[in-house]
Amino acid sequence: MIRVLVVDDSATMRSLISATLKRDPEIEVVGQAGDPYEAREAIKQLNPDVITLDVEMPNMNGLEFLEKIMRLRPMPVVMVSTLTVRGAEATLEALALGAIDCVAKPVTGGADSFDDLPAKVKAAARARVRPAGGPAPKAPERLDHAPDGRVIAIGSSTGGVEALITILSRFPANCPPTVITQHMPGTFTRSFAERLDRLCAPTCAEAQDGAPLEPGHVYLAPGGDCHLEVTDSHRCRIRAGERVNGHRPSVDVLFGSMAKVYGRKGVGVILTGMGRDGAQGLLAMRQAGARTLGQDESTSVVYGMPKAAFEIGAVERQAPLDKLAAEMLKAPATSAVEKS
Repeated sequence: MIRVLVVDDSATMRSLISATLKRDPEIEVVGQAGDPYEAREAIKQLNPDVITLDVEMPNMNGLEFLEKIMRLRPMPVVMVSTLTVRGAEATLEALALGAIDCVAKPVTGGADSFDDLPAKVKAAARARVRPAGGPAPKAPERLDHAPDGRVIAIGSSTGGVEALITILSRFPANCPPTVITQHMPGTFTRSFAERLDRLCAPTCAEAQDGAPLEPGHVYLAPGGDCHLEVTDSHRCRIRAGERVNGHRPSVDVLFGSMAKVYGRKGVGVILTGMGRDGAQGLLAMRQAGARTLGQDESTSVVYGMPKAAFEIGAVERQAPLDKLAAEMLKAPATSAVEKS
């Protein structure tokens, strides 16, 4: 059983979160708290495995409390945030502080809006928690790249925000066109794209339907309602569709289009995340001649998606997070599959 403490200043929201989690037989809600001070005492008394934490609360906001947790008693935290620009910015900051994942508060109050919360809590319980308070990271050294017509596609989920920042902050301004599907609510992807654009040398933005794939540009799939694909006219396509592997946008959809359009000129990379989304699409890319890479287990917050892809032979090479950017940029146009 995974023991969960629910922290939110709204009694209604605490009840909704608790009711959603209690539907899963592997989860036990051991307590609730209305503010960080109550939560601090509850953590001492109940010793939960996972906390769900509201971003905005009275007395001490969720970010301040999260920072204290990660410094004094690191443990898995899933942030619960409003679908607003302010809520998205705070959630991204929480993920940078060490929160494992985030979930958006329902707009209409329907419990189905929290359908993915139990899975995220269970993934958080298995995740690698990154303690705060270590030495300040060194400024990333940007890599060199000679344009060669390749296109990079990246798929990520739980833990992907920091993984993507780590990789893209090393990309040079003339990087290959790079398309990304990160599992995240829509408002959050817009704020995340803006954060990437501030931190990285390439131009980073949410993908727009029909946008040309150009060197020096990074295209992030909008979250929520549509899938991101690439087209044979070298453009982004944003299309409606059913969830694939439980996700929309889906990494498998992006990788599948890459396999058809770019073949050996593609580079596919699967990063930290729960589930199997992206495994079959990455296999299709490898079979089409693309170079395929996976984040290794030791550096993945959740070694789910990379493991699933590795186990079916979709990953040509695994590498730790701090080595992936270099591997992606030096990847040859001819895959190991063709050589063999």
